[in-house]
Amino acid sequence: MIRKYITEKRSWLLLLAVLQLSTIFIAYVDSAIPLLPVLYIVMLNVLLCLLFVFLRYFKETRYYKSLEVWEQAGDFHTLSGPGSPLERIVQEALSSQAQRFKRESSMNIRLLESEKDELLAWIHEVKTPLTAMQLMIERLPDETLQRQLMYEWLRIHHLLDQQLHQKRIPFMRNDLFIETVSLEPLLHNEIRALKSWCISKGIGFDVELTAGEVLSDGKWLAFILRQLLTNAVKYSEASDILIRSGEAGGHVTLTIEDSGQGITPRDLPRIFDKGFTASRGRQDGAATGMGLYLTRQVAEPLQIGIEAESVPGQGSVFTLTFPRENDFQQITGV
Repeated sequence: MIRKYITEKRSWLLLLAVLQLSTIFIAYVDSAIPLLPVLYIVMLNVLLCLLFVFLRYFKETRYYKSLEVWEQAGDFHTLSGPGSPLERIVQEALSSQAQRFKRESSMNIRLLESEKDELLAWIHEVKTPLTAMQLMIERLPDETLQRQLMYEWLRIHHLLDQQLHQKRIPFMRNDLFIETVSLEPLLHNEIRALKSWCISKGIGFDVELTAGEVLSDGKWLAFILRQLLTNAVKYSEASDILIRSGEAGGHVTLTIEDSGQGITPRDLPRIFDKGFTASRGRQDGAATGMGLYLTRQVAEPLQIGIEAESVPGQGSVFTLTFPRENDFQQITGV
């Protein structure tokens, strides 16, 4: 701040220096003026100027120091009162701008909330004709056409489901209900939803649940399982998907292992990044780069650890590690 203050007052300090030097120069040139008394006067003036600058420094920088604190805190109460007309102009401008930004921010928040509510309402409305469409597809006599249409129906259904949960994730902590959840019915429901797709690709499931219950929120856990199972089916052909549960270090674990194409070591660290599509996803154009990202976003508030291992050409293994009961004491309201 001292350097900034000197830079700000540089022109005034130079003016004072020039005045003192010009006084000495005149006394030096004019023999009628005694030089020594002039030097004393100049020395006294310099000392007085330094004292004045020192005292003014604390007074004039107090307001600007409070501005630096206000910039970090964003609270006008941290600002000291303006000590000069120019400082008053600055504070009035800042206050006016802050009020305008608050109004615009409030308006934008209301617009976003309105758009979110409209989108959620639209998704719920679309689910009704989708359900009717599913029933009509199941009545088709042509099995080949039925499988093709059901696959496209599943893609639409999962994209809508992703969008629905993506809009709810920011408010997820207000919607958590932690309880003992049975894994078997959850897995069976999700597998049943993928049945037609699995049949067309010759994919089966081998489920072995040594640990059958976990502490979690059933609705959000179903979303995680849906994303992982959908990915496993999408990138597998004519093979079984192995689902195992057990215990490790006092935690229940659930693994989903497929025999698909796998993930390259280069892509593996980034699969949970928003919008990232691995090499296969870019080739077929079907990947959105959102499924695993949303899975990680949902898993964090549930305190579910999620890890991925993969060998290219041999498949991938996703492991969910569920928290113990004491771990949920950190979640507010649980």
